[in-house]
Amino acid sequence: MTDRVTLQGVLVALVTPFTPDGSAIDVEALHAHVNRLIEAGVHGLVPGGSTGEFTALTLAERKLLTEACVKAADGRVPVIAGTGALSSAETVELSRHAAEVGASALMVVPPFYDAPTLDEVRSHLAAVRDASKLPIVYYNIPSASGVKLTPAEIAGLAEIDGVDYLKDTSGDAVSLSELLLAHADQITAFNGWDTLTFFGLVSGSKGTVWGATNVIPELSMQLWDAVAVRGDLAEGRRLWDKIWPVCNFLESYNYAAAVKTGLELIGQPAGPVRAPFALLDDSARAEFTRILDAAGVL
Repeated sequence: MTDRVTLQGVLVALVTPFTPDGSAIDVEALHAHVNRLIEAGVHGLVPGGSTGEFTALTLAERKLLTEACVKAADGRVPVIAGTGALSSAETVELSRHAAEVGASALMVVPPFYDAPTLDEVRSHLAAVRDASKLPIVYYNIPSASGVKLTPAEIAGLAEIDGVDYLKDTSGDAVSLSELLLAHADQITAFNGWDTLTFFGLVSGSKGTVWGATNVIPELSMQLWDAVAVRGDLAEGRRLWDKIWPVCNFLESYNYAAAVKTGLELIGQPAGPVRAPFALLDDSARAEFTRILDAAGVL
């Protein structure tokens, strides 16, 4: 295990705020959003992931996003920069840059479109580690990457120096259980599938990479405190009754679009999503408003 940083708790899969026409990153809005999340008590920030629309950003924008997030965090919480890309060369470039500007760790999804083999994934991660010297969170999202590894294969990635953590966005509770119970001594697994957050915490996950926290930071932190800190499952279930409908709604649409719509509804707009995607229509907004109101967010 590396000793530069210990990641745990509620790590926010950040949206990327854009200017009203969507042409540029709104750095001022990003700073305000980061401050709001840190004031709510979150334990870390994960810019440049799926919630952050990383596939719609240019290389220069991805670097700017990491720099702006590190500056906004100002050392208060770790920044885990999403640096996954279609090639090892681009991933290495982004990872080296993230290390240079002060990111605490990296989140790396394997190259997607053409799925690499396990050996190729291992070589890819080793190159990233060699270039950055930062801890790596392996981003397991087989529905998007096409890379489908068994829990044992994922845990085996920890044989590569620096691959200490996992964001599991497989949606497979059985596999997550195996990682948490049978492979905890190899890799630290964080749940990354919203509707499995309560399950992950109850099962002993040391953290969660959670996009819904953009919209419900206070509820997210209350759930963490109840379940992970105090072990109060009754209170945790009461909170989860409020939170689960929010998570379920977000997973029913384009995720980034749904999260940004939620931010608009609570009065914290983060701009549009980039085409071809769009914020949710009036019917979906009305449903989301009802869910957020029932959760006490509005």
